[in-house]
Amino acid sequence: MIGRVSLLLGLLLLVPIVPVRAQAPAPAWLDAYREPAARLIGEATAGSFAWQRLSVLTDTIGHRLSGTPQLDRAIAWAIAEMRRDGLENVHAEPVMVPVWIRGREQAAIVEPARRPIAMLGLGGSIATPRGGVRAEVVVVGGFDELEAAGERLRGRIVLFNAPFTTYGDTVRYRLNGPSRAARHGAVAALVRSIGLDGLRLPHTGVLEYSDSAPRIPAAAIASEDADRLARLAARGERVVVDLQMEAHFGPDAGSANVVGEIRGRERPDEVVVVGGHLDSWDVGDGASDDGGGCVVSWEALRIMKKLGLRPRRTVRVVLWTNEENGGRGGLAYRDAHRNELAQHVLMMESDSGVSRPIGFGFTGSDSGRETVRAIASLLAGIGAGGIAGAAGGADIAPSVQEGRIPSMSLEVDTSRYFLVHHTEADTIDKIDPIEMARCAAAVAVMAYLVAELPERLK
Repeated sequence: MIGRVSLLLGLLLLVPIVPVRAQAPAPAWLDAYREPAARLIGEATAGSFAWQRLSVLTDTIGHRLSGTPQLDRAIAWAIAEMRRDGLENVHAEPVMVPVWIRGREQAAIVEPARRPIAMLGLGGSIATPRGGVRAEVVVVGGFDELEAAGERLRGRIVLFNAPFTTYGDTVRYRLNGPSRAARHGAVAALVRSIGLDGLRLPHTGVLEYSDSAPRIPAAAIASEDADRLARLAARGERVVVDLQMEAHFGPDAGSANVVGEIRGRERPDEVVVVGGHLDSWDVGDGASDDGGGCVVSWEALRIMKKLGLRPRRTVRVVLWTNEENGGRGGLAYRDAHRNELAQHVLMMESDSGVSRPIGFGFTGSDSGRETVRAIASLLAGIGAGGIAGAAGGADIAPSVQEGRIPSMSLEVDTSRYFLVHHTEADTIDKIDPIEMARCAAAVAVMAYLVAELPERLK
C-alpha cells in the first residue's frame, strides 16, 4: 500500500501544474438587465404553461406532415392562440409544399423463416411495383462495402446496417444510400434506423434521390430487425425479404409559415427572429420534433407580453412549415423578406428537442459571441449558460446565409432525443415540463436582451 502511494506521488510530480484560468468578470452593462432577465425566468418557470400548450397541439391535432389536414389545423390553431396571447402582426405567410403520401406498407422476412419486420417507408420514397418486391438481401456496413459488393447487388435488396454514431455522420445512409444501391442494380433499399437502438422502433426521415440513378423503394427498419438480418446473412443463410409500399406524391398544396411579433418600441424595423418548425412526420405526435421547439420560441413572446416588456427592437416568432421533407418554409421566408434581411439582427432556431437546456450555439463575429456569452451568464442558474460552437437550423439557414445574419440555436441535452426522433414514440410523455419551461426561459432571456441592447449585435 505504501509503495503504491509513493508511486502515485511520484507520478503527480511529473504532471505539469496548469494555472486555473480565472473567469472573466461580467461586463458592467449587464447589470441593467439582471432584473428583467430574472422576471422572464421566473415567469417561464412558475408553472407548466408551455407543456400544457404543447399537450393541446399533440393531443388534439397530433402529427402534422406537410399537405395534411392536421398541419392545416395546427396553423389555424397557432394563429388563433397567438392572437389570444395578444401578439401583434399575427398572420400566415403562404408556402406551397410537397405532398408525400405513405399509403399502406409492410415488410417481412420470408426465408429462412417468416418474421415480420418493423419498418417505415422513407419520406419521398416511391412505391414498390404492384405485388411488392421479393428478393434476397445483401447486408453492407457502409458505402465501402457497398462498392466492393458491386455486381452481387443486382436484383437484390440492399440493407445498410451501419450502427448509429451521430446523426450528422450516420444520416448519409438514409439520404444517399438508396440511390447508391440503385447504381449497382439493387431493386430496393433498407436502412438501419438513424437513431439510438432500443424499443424496436423504425425511424423514418427523408431520402434524396439522385438524378443519375434509378429510383428504388426505400424504408427504414428497426435496429433489432437489421441485426437479425445481419446475423442470418453472416451464418450463410439465404435471406429473402418481401417489401410492399404504396408511397407516392400528390400535387403540391398550400401551407403557411405562422408569424407573430412583439413590435419594438424604438427600432421596430430591426428584428430578432425565434422559431421552430410546425410540421412533423406522419408518425408519433411531433412533440419533440418540433412542436416543443415551436412552443418554447412562442413562449418567449407570450411572456414578454404578459410582463409588459417591450424591447427596443421587434421580436418575431416564426413557426416554419415543411422542414421535414422539403425545407420550403425556410426558403419562402427568405424570399418574402429578402429586402428586409439586412435589418435582421439575429435568427434563432429550436429544433433539437426541449430537454434540459445547456446553452446556445452561435455563429457570428467574435464581438457578437462575447455579447451573447455575457447574456447567457444570466442563465447559469437554470444550467443554460453555455455558448458552444456554430449554430444550426435548417429553417433559418437560407436567410442567414443570404443576409449574413448572426444565428443561434438552442442547445439541450440530446442523450435521449434520437431514441424517439422520427418514430411513433415522439409523444409528449417523453418531455419533462420543468425542463421545457427552462428552455422557454432561455429563449426568452436571450431574445429579449439581444432585442433590447442599445447597440445592435454585430
